[in-house]
Amino acid sequence: MRRGIAVIALVAALALSATACSGSAGGEVDEEANGPVTITWWDTSDANSEAPVYKELIKEFETANKGIKVNYVNVPFQDAQNKFKNAASSGSGAPDVIRSEVAWTPDFASLGYLAPLDGTAALDKEDDYLKQAVASTKYDGKTFGVPQVIDSVGIFYNKKLLKEAGVEVPKTLDELTEAAKAIKSKTGKAALYLRGDDAYWFLSFLYGEGGDMINTKDKSVTIDDKPAVEAFRIVKELVDSKVAVTDATNGWDNMQKAMKDGEVAMAINGPWAVTDTLNGDAFKDKANFGVAPVPAGSKTAGSPQGGHNYAVYAGSKNLDASYEFVKYMSSAKVQAEVTEKLSLLPTRSSVYGDPKVADNEIVQFFKPVVETAVERPWVPEGGSLFAPLQTQYTKVLTGQATPEEAAKSTGDSYRKLLKDYK
Repeated sequence: MRRGIAVIALVAALALSATACSGSAGGEVDEEANGPVTITWWDTSDANSEAPVYKELIKEFETANKGIKVNYVNVPFQDAQNKFKNAASSGSGAPDVIRSEVAWTPDFASLGYLAPLDGTAALDKEDDYLKQAVASTKYDGKTFGVPQVIDSVGIFYNKKLLKEAGVEVPKTLDELTEAAKAIKSKTGKAALYLRGDDAYWFLSFLYGEGGDMINTKDKSVTIDDKPAVEAFRIVKELVDSKVAVTDATNGWDNMQKAMKDGEVAMAINGPWAVTDTLNGDAFKDKANFGVAPVPAGSKTAGSPQGGHNYAVYAGSKNLDASYEFVKYMSSAKVQAEVTEKLSLLPTRSSVYGDPKVADNEIVQFFKPVVETAVERPWVPEGGSLFAPLQTQYTKVLTGQATPEEAAKSTGDSYRKLLKDYK
């Protein structure tokens, strides 16, 4: 992905101006000299289940930091990446701090939109962070993000429906196919809801066959290799055989409704969805909710590494206040509180020793999954790899493309997107 000289100059000028206004990186906010300052945070978490917790944390931060006010803005996740790019490139309307999906961080950094955090207050106790979580924050030898949460995916399942069907949680795709027959005949429900409008949900099948999107070590595109073709074939077969139900649009709402209403026995999902799922009628008895690894493909049980970082806009006029906010929100105390209330996985090693975290069943399940999850390619174009994959994934599920056609088309798109990749 390219950036224009004019854009680079604009962001650089904004960053220099912000530094002059804010003082040295990592310095404390001087209330008496400057008075209260206001920073804007774009939060991309779920507006209903997660946002209320973050709003309470902001109140706590403001109480402890009288000289800083936080303007909280919840931006829909699907809109945030392009919205931030547009604001940052124009030099108008960008937030001081953004909740950046892990793949966005190197992308934003490569464009000059993020402030480096090395040596600032934001990057407090860096050695405490999980190495997997830190990986996505680096670009060109510098740190441009602070890990907020780390995650992966598993199978959410309705214990009552599986019990009625007389089946165990499937450990392989073959077991899933067999279980689906019993679930349908004895409960009338579908076995699995497979989200069809987001390629992130395809990755477990891709990794399960031993495939990947690209190989960054030898700069090669691998999405059109045999494992990917097989993964496309598998998801199509799951839908055609009625093992799974799917969608082409509005997948999140459809999937959540189906699980919460007890219309499907299982769905692939992550810790970010636990709170919302437990609000469903099917899980009024929370003991009915279960989590297990994604059924393994022919090679392994593969799950993608996901998560979010706090990142600071290079053109912020209040860098020091932004650094202090990130420091607070990523602290061990706050991470433990977030885990207690939302069951999200901390990014600090020390937090896993907190009793409130150590006793959390969702954390107990997902921590080993995250430790073995497949790292996505931390390249600036990493986030952009999903658009062409998504197009072809949906086409396969809806019968508009064969697995071979989908893999080839995605590969062709990747080679146009990635410079010097073969």
